[in-house]
Amino acid sequence: MSLFEARDLEAAEALAGIGYCNPFLPERVTLERRALGTEFLPSHAIVHWQPSATDESYPNFPRLRDRAEQIADAARQQLLSDVDHPERELRMYEDIVLYLLYARHLPALNECLLPAHGLGRKAAVRRAWQHFAGDFNHYMSLPGGRLPSQHDSGHAFAVLVQIHRAFLSIYEYIIGGSMPIARLRASVWQSIFSHDMRRYSRVLYRCLGDVPTLILGPSGSGKELVARAIGHSRYVRFDVATESFAEDEFDDFHPLNLSALAPTLIESELFGHRRGAYSGAAGDRSGWLESCGPAGTVFLDEIGDLEGGIQVKLLRVLQSRVFQRVGETTDRTFLGKIVAATNRDLASDIAQRRFREDLYFRLCADIVQTPTLREQLSDSSADLLTLVAFLTQRIIPGAPSEAASLADEVVAWINTHVGDDYLWPGNIRELEQCVRNIMIRGSYEPSRRSSPSAELSGRQRLASLVAGGVLNLDDLIRHYTSMAFAMEGSYVSAADRLKIDWRTVRQKMDTNLVAEYRQESKTDGFGKARLED
Repeated sequence: MSLFEARDLEAAEALAGIGYCNPFLPERVTLERRALGTEFLPSHAIVHWQPSATDESYPNFPRLRDRAEQIADAARQQLLSDVDHPERELRMYEDIVLYLLYARHLPALNECLLPAHGLGRKAAVRRAWQHFAGDFNHYMSLPGGRLPSQHDSGHAFAVLVQIHRAFLSIYEYIIGGSMPIARLRASVWQSIFSHDMRRYSRVLYRCLGDVPTLILGPSGSGKELVARAIGHSRYVRFDVATESFAEDEFDDFHPLNLSALAPTLIESELFGHRRGAYSGAAGDRSGWLESCGPAGTVFLDEIGDLEGGIQVKLLRVLQSRVFQRVGETTDRTFLGKIVAATNRDLASDIAQRRFREDLYFRLCADIVQTPTLREQLSDSSADLLTLVAFLTQRIIPGAPSEAASLADEVVAWINTHVGDDYLWPGNIRELEQCVRNIMIRGSYEPSRRSSPSAELSGRQRLASLVAGGVLNLDDLIRHYTSMAFAMEGSYVSAADRLKIDWRTVRQKMDTNLVAEYRQESKTDGFGKARLED
């Protein structure tokens, strides 16, 4: 005898899949259509790529919840009888119940992360758990242990809280409605849960944090925001006995910009040090690898700028999860996750022996690519207002009406004076400075007023970027050391010209820019003929 009525079977299959699909891919909406049939409410096309199925404002959300409840209740009545049912249908029932529990307890899950009504987080978690556990036992604890999976209630609660945290984090940190951004959200979701959420729930939640994530993209494209979305979405174990999460690690995220620190300071920040390990080490100090808990994340920004000796030490961490403080011989264990990012061409750096190939192959199992601002706006011009509104709210906190007014002013100015063909070479970082310029001076002078087909020489582009004030210090150093090396032809001569150590030239220069500057030297004679291999 079938567990589901014939008229409910297609909806049951669809509901069983909804809880395990990537919510930022079109398959989610396909399943919603199958589950609701004629009751499905079509909305704007972008919903097909980023459905806001996390709150009651999404029109299909209450319909899906009610449909899941109706099918689960009817199936439960069948299960209370002594009739045997196929294992496939029993697993479908479990999947529908888990989706129903998520949908029914969404407000309580939200309070676990954002406590309201004067509740502290622990009290909000305890209340949400008690209500959840009652519903879980009602649907899952059936006579004779008839369900095949025998889900653990505490683990199920932890996964559902993690799913909601991931939704909130991805929407908080990844802004926009264009297709490139929708694809980025889907990619980040896979970094958190893999492409198979059933496998994740069964086993990968214990070990997926051992896999590092490498974020690639141009400077200013929001790589740290992506890292935060991933880092703030880790699995945190729930302890049923204490009715609390085992580690209070919802905010255990440690960013470290490697290009902004000297190698000695990087080692101290990352690995910690022993008293007297070097001049200024007045006491023992734990680094981020040691402070990071099992659900925490260490974010290594500008990984391509990491000095070779530290690359070797980081490789050991990725291989064995073991490290030592500077000046110690005691092995310590890293428990968290590594997320790294760079705007450099690592393949070129490997060919130039500036980046270790074995380290790259430890980092490349999970790669996320961030789109440029130009790609976003080319796909969806509406993203300009969305992004500017996000930036004005951050620049003018606590004054939503003023932030909205400034956003309208900025967008109007950009549309009138900059136009649709501007390249936005500084990406989101440049857009933020544009907002600040218009807020303060009422105008903004772009770094270059060019169309995508216009071409500038490397030196012209550098001068334009400097004049526009959109280069950060790291990018300026990268451009200038590359030009000096191309002109002088050797690390030592370039270093003499710049009055810095030759190893700094080797570390900071960009081989692609060097090639461009060298090509220019052949046509305008500004460089020297002597080049170093």
